Amino acid sequence: MKQLAIYPGTFDPITHGHTDLVERAARVFERVIVAVAANPVKAPTFSLAERIRLAEAVLGGIQGVEVCGFDRLLVEFAREHQASIILRGLRVVSDFEYEFQLAGMNRKLDPGIETLYLMPAEQYAYISSSLVKEIASLGGDISAFVHEGVMAALYKKMR
Repeated sequence: MKQLAIYPGTFDPITHGHTDLVERAARVFERVIVAVAANPVKAPTFSLAERIRLAEAVLGGIQGVEVCGFDRLLVEFAREHQASIILRGLRVVSDFEYEFQLAGMNRKLDPGIETLYLMPAEQYAYISSSLVKEIASLGGDISAFVHEGVMAALYKKMR
């Protein structure tokens, strides 16, 4: 099954868990679009342009991966790019209820787009962007969780 898949998220910041999922998705799909959501409701630390730039820096070496920003319904973005697959990451059981609702809504909005779930490698399952930001804001070491460029940008932003 080689086709286009969309991996959406806020990526604020992009973590090693995100990178792990993208690397594995790139082995399954011919093309993967990492779709960085504007999502002002979440009040991201980084602007959309900054999150796109950081994602491109981290993922730039993975063949078949493209990073794009979007500020509309995900199914509209997927249709625009002729993608029939939305990839989502499941880290822990508590993610499932929200992801189940999201998949149901997306299916109702466009029954032709399927949602597939990937789980990160075990060493990344506990990493969340919000925890990384909290550790960084308190001056903790986040080098095990994010790319060095992301770490530098996050520490700079937290000052």
